Amino acid sequence: MQVRSTYKYARISAFKAREVARAIQGLPASAALDVVAFSPKKAAGLFQKTLKSAIANAENNNDLRVDTLVVKEATVGEGPTFKRFQPKARGSAGPIRKRTSHLNIILTDEIAIMKREKRKAKKAKPAARKTEAQESMPSKTEEPEVAETAAPAPEEQTK
Repeated sequence: MQVRSTYKYARISAFKAREVARAIQGLPASAALDVVAFSPKKAAGLFQKTLKSAIANAENNNDLRVDTLVVKEATVGEGPTFKRFQPKARGSAGPIRKRTSHLNIILTDEIAIMKREKRKAKKAKPAARKTEAQESMPSKTEEPEVAETAAPAPEEQTK
């Protein structure tokens, strides 16, 4: 069963809110709440409010368990734009667009919750083979070979 919750006329641009929507899409409801709780973005607070509303709708209206819910869809649509003007130089006016958006969340219990496996330690990659041209060129870390001059030992100088 699907449960829907909508936050209409949110005072944030759709472009900014879509970033948070992409982050919570496909996550279990509890994990999505954790993501929006610790996100520093304004849209995260708005999505948290909408997500809690969707969870409450699922529990109270449809008798669904919270631990089986998954965020099936989190979308952001553009709402109406408030048009304002700010005075500019030489008597002209500059437009200001105050954008709004509609946040939609659809929760479902039909999708199985899949947990990620723990990451395994990465194996060391074998060293890449050098080509003949690379082998003939001295590397930057190697010091050039300097021919040793025949200098007398310090003991011989004192005699």
